[in-house]
Amino acid sequence: MALKKKRIRSIVIILAFIIYFLTAARPIPREIILAHEWITSLETDLQNANTDFQEGDPDKKMPEPVSPIWSDDLIPFALGSRFGFVGSSGSFAVNRAKTNDIYLSRNMWTEYGAEPENIVINNILEGTEINVENARGYPVLLDGKIFIFGSDQNSISEINDNGNINWTYDFGAPLTAFDAAAGFIVTGSLDGVIEVFNSSGERIYIFEPGGSRYSIILGCAVSNNGMYIGIICGIDQQRFLLLERTGNSDYMVVYHEFLETGFRRPVRVLFIDDDQRVIYERMEGIGCYSIKTRRAVTIPLDGEIVAIDESGDSGILFLITAHADRLKKLVGIRFPAERFFELPGNGVQNNIFMQASFRSDDVFLRRAGSMLVIGGGTALISFSLTEK
Repeated sequence: MALKKKRIRSIVIILAFIIYFLTAARPIPREIILAHEWITSLETDLQNANTDFQEGDPDKKMPEPVSPIWSDDLIPFALGSRFGFVGSSGSFAVNRAKTNDIYLSRNMWTEYGAEPENIVINNILEGTEINVENARGYPVLLDGKIFIFGSDQNSISEINDNGNINWTYDFGAPLTAFDAAAGFIVTGSLDGVIEVFNSSGERIYIFEPGGSRYSIILGCAVSNNGMYIGIICGIDQQRFLLLERTGNSDYMVVYHEFLETGFRRPVRVLFIDDDQRVIYERMEGIGCYSIKTRRAVTIPLDGEIVAIDESGDSGILFLITAHADRLKKLVGIRFPAERFFELPGNGVQNNIFMQASFRSDDVFLRRAGSMLVIGGGTALISFSLTEK
C-alpha cells in the first residue's frame, strides 16, 4: 500500500512538473548577430563621409566599382543631399545630387520643382520614362502606380504608362494621409474622413471615426494583402483603429485604442512581418498590435523615431531614434513568440536586443530580407542579419 501511494505521489509530481514546464517555461532566445558586409560613400572619397559610428571596421574596404545591376534587388535611398538606388553588393545603379523635391519607390523615382508643369517618372528596373504633362500637382509613387496629388491637396489622379490620366477624384477637404497596396487606395482628410477606392478609382467605402474633439486623419495604412486598414485619427483624444475587410466593399472595426496625449503631425502606421502585425507611433514609443492574437503592447522608446524598418520580417524590427547633439540610436526589437505575447514578464519593452549609437545629421534605414542598410552623413553601411 505504501509503495502504491509512493508511485502515485511520483506520478503527480511528474505531471505537475510537465504542466508547469508547458505553461511557465520560456524558450531560450536565439542571439541575433549583425555581420558587417560593406561600406560605401555617396561621395567619390569615403574619407569625406561626415559620420562617426561607434562600432565599425575602419579597415573594411569599399567594394570595387562595377556596372550597375538593374534588378529587383536594388534599394532606393535618400540621404542628405543625395538619392538613388544601391544594389546588394554596395554598387550604385543611381547616385544623384538632389536639386528639387524627390519621390522614390521600389522601382521608380522622380524629381520635381515647387510648382511642376511637367513631371518625368523614371522606371529604374525597365529603364523607361513616363512624361506627365500639365501635372498641376505633385507625384506619389505607391503600389507600382503613379498618382498626382492636386496642388491644393484636395484631389488625386492615377496616371497610366503613357502619362495620361486614368481617373481623378475630388475630395471635400484637403488630404492628410494616403496609402495604396494590393490594388486598394486609402485616403484620410482634414475633416476626419477615411475613404477606400478600388483599382478603377471607384470609392467603395467611407468612414468617419469621430470620437475626438478635433476630427482629422493623421495616418493610415493598408496591409499588403488588402485585408486590413490601420488608422491614427483625432486630436484630444487621439485614437488607433484597425479595420478588417468583411466583403468586397465593407469593413468593420476589430480593434480600438485611445492614445491619450497625441501628435499634431503626420503619424507613421505600418503593417509588418507579412501582415502579422501593425505598428503605430504613440507618445510613449510605438504600439504593436498582433493580428493573430488580437492583442496590443506598447514598446517604450527614448527619443523621436526618424527612420523605421518597413518589413519587420521574422518578428524583428529595427528603427532609428534621434537625440540631442546629432546623436542617433539604432534600436533592434525582437517581438515575443505569439504564445508568450501577453504573459507577465514578456512585454516587448524587455525585447530590445541591441542599441548602437552614432552621430549624424541625416539618417537612412532599409531592410531587405537578411540585409540591413543604414545611412549616416554620406555613408551607407550594410549588415547581414543572422541568428545563433
